[in-house]
Amino acid sequence: MWCEKPAEVVNMTRNWREYNEKLVKRGEFYLNPNFLESWDDELERMNEGKAGRPYKFPESFIQFAALWYEFFHLPYRQLEGALRKLGSLFPELKASDYSTLWHRFKDLEIEAPKSNDIIVAVDSTGIKVTNRGEWMRKTHRGERRGWIKVHVAVDVESKELLSIEVTDEKTGDSEVFEDLVEDLNPEDCLGDGGYDSEKVFKLLEKKGVGPPGIKIRENARVGLSPRGQAAKEFQKLGYEEWKKKHEYGRRWAVEGFFSAVKRCFGETVRAASLGGMVREVKRKFALYNLITKI
Repeated sequence: MWCEKPAEVVNMTRNWREYNEKLVKRGEFYLNPNFLESWDDELERMNEGKAGRPYKFPESFIQFAALWYEFFHLPYRQLEGALRKLGSLFPELKASDYSTLWHRFKDLEIEAPKSNDIIVAVDSTGIKVTNRGEWMRKTHRGERRGWIKVHVAVDVESKELLSIEVTDEKTGDSEVFEDLVEDLNPEDCLGDGGYDSEKVFKLLEKKGVGPPGIKIRENARVGLSPRGQAAKEFQKLGYEEWKKKHEYGRRWAVEGFFSAVKRCFGETVRAASLGGMVREVKRKFALYNLITKI
């Protein structure tokens, strides 16, 4: 994934004191029980108008527990024990049993920001499957495949995750592009040649983006279609000028996001079923979004 960084990235001056302090603050985040301050109020909001059994634990606590589960790689029963011990330090903390944690993690959703007039970078990466379960065997007819594919859209300015899709390793990038940008209204979209398809360019034109910063084949045919117009621009400007116009080097933000998530939570999934894999991956990426806001 990593190659020589674009000039736009290499020449950036980083405030190292500020950067180091930010990383220290993230360390505090793993042990910060600030969810206790709003525990009762949050539960009241969550249970207002709810049918059936009321929630006993606020969503902020579930996010905190999920972060421990993923970051420290704790099995559910050990997670219950760790939270129980934490409860001995904070008497107001009501520790959850592992079964409740499992059920709440299944339904955990951390909303990504939805913004207009942003520059979006799209890309995909592979995540290794350690539990090669029944889904893998059925999907590949006995072949022991070891990867799933994670597709994301990232705001190049804030470096925040905007949307995510998880597929098997054979699914092409352009095939899930529509799902990635369905709720987004970007000013421009940056992507590599994996998104060079007529369908992608038509979809972006409908959203008012065109020609986008999608790397197109040099021998692409010029024409009146959205992709044909993009080919015309690319051939007229040449690669270097085209790259400058679209600030294509900022696409590095999505590669950096992948790298950071893998460093934080590892490069594998523990779940055996497809549904479990999808939930686990989405949970990890969404939790990293929370961490980056610290």
